[in-house]
Amino acid sequence: MQNSSYIIEAQNLYKYFSEVPSVKDVSLEVKYGEIFGFLGPNGSGKTTLIRMLCGLLTPDSGGGTCLG
Repeated sequence: MQNSSYIIEAQNLYKYFSEVPSVKDVSLEVKYGEIFGFLGPNGSGKTTLIRMLCGLLTPDSGGGTCLG
């Protein structure tokens, strides 16, 4: 997943709050110019995932980047 054409990358992201998984094993790649959306019910981890990609939250395991 190390290609400069990807604007968003995530590899096996996990995040737990009080031993309850919020994000489990998320991997994705979004190329420059693609349109991508996060859909899901309340409490499904969408905001947590975006915060991890932007560096506002530290994942418990895995890694990811947004805009490089």
